[in-house]
Amino acid sequence: MLLLVDLDGVVYRGSDPVAGIAALLTARAAAGDNVAYITNNSMHYRADYVTRLASLGAPVSADRVITSPRATAMYLVEREPGIRRVLTVGASGLDRELRDVGLEVVGSSYAAERMAKEGLDGWTAAGHPDAVVAGLDPQLTYLRIAAAVDCIRAGARFIATNRDPVYPTERGLRPGAGSVIAAIESASGVVPLVIGKPEPLLLREAARAVGVDPRHAVVIGDGLHTDIAAAIAVGARSVLILTGVSTRAQAEALPPDRRPTAIATDATELASVLERLSADG
Repeated sequence: MLLLVDLDGVVYRGSDPVAGIAALLTARAAAGDNVAYITNNSMHYRADYVTRLASLGAPVSADRVITSPRATAMYLVEREPGIRRVLTVGASGLDRELRDVGLEVVGSSYAAERMAKEGLDGWTAAGHPDAVVAGLDPQLTYLRIAAAVDCIRAGARFIATNRDPVYPTERGLRPGAGSVIAAIESASGVVPLVIGKPEPLLLREAARAVGVDPRHAVVIGDGLHTDIAAAIAVGARSVLILTGVSTRAQAEALPPDRRPTAIATDATELASVLERLSADG
C-alpha cells in the first residue's frame, strides 16, 4: 500500500512532533508499505525534510519527499520548456528546487532592490522573467509584491506553489502561501496556475516517484480542503487525522462525495484505520 503522508499538522506541528506518527510510519514501512511525503510547504529544500524526518525516526529518503516546489520545478521542466528565467516570491527552498532542474532564478529580494533604484519598469528593461513562481515568503515586502506584479503584467506566467490560507505551528495557525498569492493576484488581475493541493499535480508526482498509480494510494492529511480534496481529485482513498487544521465536525458537514474515507483522532486510531484499509486492498 502506498501512503502519501502530509507533513505539517500530521507528522509535526511547527517544531513539535505529533506523538506516535513517526513510529507508526516506520512500522508500516517494515510491513511492506511504500511511504512517501507530500507537502504544500514551499519554504524548505527536500534535504531539510530528510534530515528532520530521520531525526524523528520516520522512514525517509530524498526521492520520497515531494514538496510543492519540487513538483513545480518538475512541471516547468516537463510541461513549460519555454520557461527558463523565473522570478520567485518565496524562501530559499523554492529557489534551490528550481535551480536543481536548470532554471535561472531571480530572487524577489534582488528584484525589489533594483526596483527601489530603477522604478517599476527600469529593472525589467533588459527583459522580464518568463514566469513568476510564488509561495510562502516570510520576508514578504511591498516591493517584492510589486516586482512580481510588474513581471506578470509584462507577460510572465504566474504559477503558485499552493494556496494554503494558513499552516499549523506549535503556536497555532499562521498565514500561508495563499495570503501571498492573493496579494499578487489581486494587484495583477491574473489567476495563477496552482501546483499544490488540492490540485492533483503534487500527488501525481509523488506517486510517479515511487512507481505507483495514485489511485492505489492512501493519503493521510489534516486538511479537508487540501489533502482530502487532492486525494478525491486523483481517485485515492484518504484518512483525515485530527491533529492539524480540520475537525471531525467539518468533515461530517461535507457532502458524502467530499468526505475522507476514514477519520483518525491520533496515531493509535490511525494505526487501526490503516490496518483496515490494507485488509480491504
